[in-house]
Amino acid sequence: MTLPQDRSTRLRAPQRYRSLFLSDFHLGARGCSPGPILEFLREVEAETIYLVGDILDLWHGGAVQWEAKHSEIIEILEAYAAAGTRIVYLPGNHDAPMRAPGMNFLNFELAETEIHIGADGQRYLVLHGDQCDARILRWHAMTRFGSRMDALFRGIDAWLRRRLGRSETERSLILLAISGVNHLLARGGGYEKRLLALAESAQVDGIICGHSHKPALRAARGLTYANCGDWVDSLTALAEDHSGALQLVQWSAQRAPVSVQSATPAVAKVRA
Repeated sequence: MTLPQDRSTRLRAPQRYRSLFLSDFHLGARGCSPGPILEFLREVEAETIYLVGDILDLWHGGAVQWEAKHSEIIEILEAYAAAGTRIVYLPGNHDAPMRAPGMNFLNFELAETEIHIGADGQRYLVLHGDQCDARILRWHAMTRFGSRMDALFRGIDAWLRRRLGRSETERSLILLAISGVNHLLARGGGYEKRLLALAESAQVDGIICGHSHKPALRAARGLTYANCGDWVDSLTALAEDHSGALQLVQWSAQRAPVSVQSATPAVAKVRA
């Protein structure tokens, strides 16, 4: 599968995967990083792409924050679908309206959960992950408040960067604080334990999610726990090769070479 000619200009051969799992683009939100997303999508190919929620961000006044690059990301994904890639969109809490019965979006399949069967026969439950938040974090008022505060602080960070002439890729204290709070909330209340319990009840071999912006790939309670991270802070994705092995890949501004490690879970830098 290749992209149409106007999207296929590459300096090197694309990295080919059996499946890709991408989450938390937050298109339309201030924290979105469209540049790395575009470069990553242009350098990879996959038979199936799972969009594991919060791809669109419908909470931040998307019409105001929406950029041309955000539209280009959707266009590239649509081009992949038209060229034969299966694209499965599993909405999250920031794009929850897309969970409405009968909803359609381009040529993508829409589902709240999906069972992915790996090339090695392993079965994984795939979902965004907000379904396993602590009860208070599932309250609509709390999630909207947290989302607005995130946008506010990222706006302050962007203003300070312009005033101080700092690079957009430099990690500021504000962004580190936001990341720390997100990780704390994700760990608190047994979020991962509830996800693993959900996988156990579904009688699968592992669970693949997003939501927490905390990439992970490890064995837990006899299952595989995989979180594909996000494209606001970690810039990571989960990839399955044609043997069924999973790995985390990370976009790198330094265009580091791809390192394939299938024996143990690891984060591999992907040039983009």
